[in-house]
Amino acid sequence: MDRSRKAAFDTLLRIQRDGAYSNLALSAVLDGETLTATDSAFASALVYTTLERQITIDYELSLYLRQPIKKLRPEVCTALRMGAAQILFMDKVPASAAVNESVRLVRQNKNTVYAAGLVNAVLRKVASGGLRLPDTDDDFARSVRYACPEWLVSLWTRAYGRSDADAIMADALGDAPTYVRVNTLKTTADALCETLRLAGVQAQRVPTLPDALLLTKCGAPERLQAFADGLFHVQDAASQYCCEALDVQPGQTVYDVCAAPGGKSFTLAEMMRGTGSLTAFDLYPQRVRLIESGARRLDIRNLRTAVHDAAETDTSRPPADRVLCDVPCAGLGVIGKKPEIRFKSSQEIDKLHELQYNILCISSAYLKKGGRLVYSTCSLNPQENEEVCRRFLHEHPSFCTVPILPDVDKRVQDNMTTLLPHRSRSDGFFITAMLKTE
Repeated sequence: MDRSRKAAFDTLLRIQRDGAYSNLALSAVLDGETLTATDSAFASALVYTTLERQITIDYELSLYLRQPIKKLRPEVCTALRMGAAQILFMDKVPASAAVNESVRLVRQNKNTVYAAGLVNAVLRKVASGGLRLPDTDDDFARSVRYACPEWLVSLWTRAYGRSDADAIMADALGDAPTYVRVNTLKTTADALCETLRLAGVQAQRVPTLPDALLLTKCGAPERLQAFADGLFHVQDAASQYCCEALDVQPGQTVYDVCAAPGGKSFTLAEMMRGTGSLTAFDLYPQRVRLIESGARRLDIRNLRTAVHDAAETDTSRPPADRVLCDVPCAGLGVIGKKPEIRFKSSQEIDKLHELQYNILCISSAYLKKGGRLVYSTCSLNPQENEEVCRRFLHEHPSFCTVPILPDVDKRVQDNMTTLLPHRSRSDGFFITAMLKTE
């Protein structure tokens, strides 16, 4: 039995049976195995390829099954999906190995001879037929082509137009770029580039983000010595743009109201040159401890933390010069990194905008006159983004929007910025900066 495939199988089974998050399920399984780095990398790639392409895979399998795939036993369903993922989307894996190992997984899990025969027959047909997509051009066909739920295909087409919607979905199937933020309290971008070069990592400056680096051929950045030394933290370009939009200055009082896991707080503290007062809040104590751990590694000393529900008003809080309101959201802009988001229903996100609006209203009350507030999400959904901000501005006439990020390729409506992944080369993100004028 191939141990890397077994690890991937166990991970996918946990996700299917228990609704576990992919990253946590994978870490739990790999921590219990003694795999080589190569085998661990293959197991990870197999898990994420299977999840990312599951909608397409299920369509392909349906062409050869007499019953819906979801009615099969979880072990059989998982083996079929894994096998099809290797055959259709992992070019370096021989089809014969994908078929044979999938059959072994089913047998090992005490399934019937019939189940093993089913897996063998169906996967051989998949290997023979290759990738077969619908020959129509409607939302269903696009859903299968881009492995994206049909309701989301429709939403993005209405919001951004057919061309950008297709480009967003295609981009989510590719490898995401790896960005890091230089810890300017300890080093410079040029010095970190050289440190990483000596470690065998390619790093290049990002023209629109002076203290950001794009890494290639680095593996997991968290395993680098420069990370352990606190010379950088991993942060997507979109999140760094969000921090740029807040325009913090040294010596200011700043609140990050939904801060965990802390990346934006760290960047803001560095932009403040370690001066002033920055408070990072989060609802859960364990997530606050995660922020504290990161701040210690980076040696950030102007950052303090507090456990607080952003949807509840804190009247004891002194007014701030800047407030970052990066609210809980559906995460539709990061489906390329978190493939399980693809399996959410539209009903699951329909009520989020009320929570988001409430947090924005409460957060705005902490701001001084002349202060700046940034509202942001990592979701590409007008209901969570423009609609929340327009409602807020209508009901709070003392606030007005201001233009941001002049050098970034973005979509702008009424000074409200949407970063589309294929254009900004970042996560999908929404950012609006507002000033309190009276």
